[in-house]
Amino acid sequence: MKSVSLNTILSLVKYKVSLAVTFTAITGYIVYTGSFDLQLLKLMLGVFLLAGGSGGLNECQEHAIDAKMPRTMNRPIPSGLISLHHAWLVSVIFILTGILVLYVSFGPIPAFLGIFNVVWYNLFYTTLKRISAYAVVPGSLVGAVPVLIGWTAAGGFLFDSTIVFIAFFLFIWQIPHFWLLMIKYSHEYQQAGFPTINQSFNPDSLKKIIFSWVLATSTFSLSIPLFVRNISLIFFLVIIALNILFVLIFATLSFGKISELSFKKTFMSINLYMFLFMVMLIIHHIIAF
Repeated sequence: MKSVSLNTILSLVKYKVSLAVTFTAITGYIVYTGSFDLQLLKLMLGVFLLAGGSGGLNECQEHAIDAKMPRTMNRPIPSGLISLHHAWLVSVIFILTGILVLYVSFGPIPAFLGIFNVVWYNLFYTTLKRISAYAVVPGSLVGAVPVLIGWTAAGGFLFDSTIVFIAFFLFIWQIPHFWLLMIKYSHEYQQAGFPTINQSFNPDSLKKIIFSWVLATSTFSLSIPLFVRNISLIFFLVIIALNILFVLIFATLSFGKISELSFKKTFMSINLYMFLFMVMLIIHHIIAF
């Protein structure tokens, strides 16, 4: 049996994406508890394993398609760094261990949410995106669930207005995030047989659609005082400033020319916006408690 390096396994489970998913779960946990504790480490382990296993399973499902696209052809399976059989094995072990950690440490609800996310991502979304260019809309639910896992793991009610607000923010934030990728890599996706939104809209129209989603995300985030308790004036002013900067950056994309540099800056900006918004929520709840 060919040995598989740790770097190969980390690449297979998309560790950077898995860490981002884990971060949103941490946010949900701290928003409820207002503190760090040892249970948070168990949550981080469970969510990272589950997210990594789901990401690895996706690479198993799409290894033949990945081999056709320059952006993905060097992933572990198509590049031959790991066999399909062993990739399946690693992914399943990660998923089952993640579910077990969540169930034993926090009970059935966080574990069920984790199972739901795997099913939604690996069965529903992965199948739908081969059929519809709009699969990203229901698929974005995957990014909203981890914060719910963190919240319920801490003991919070699943349908509390605070966490529903944060989850919905993450849901609508992801749509322009993924459509930006479609602008950049539409040719590769089409060559691999995926329907893309670029086939329905010209580049200028697509930029305006993305900008509309950005405005919707920004506007929704400004309703935070209605859902998060004890918001201070300073906190709200920082949120306003963050949103103004966010919208201005995307206005450049929507009404200017697309270039390699503008894509990188814009894609980094949308991720930084989400990260800073989550950090602000964490800081606010630690101080408030």
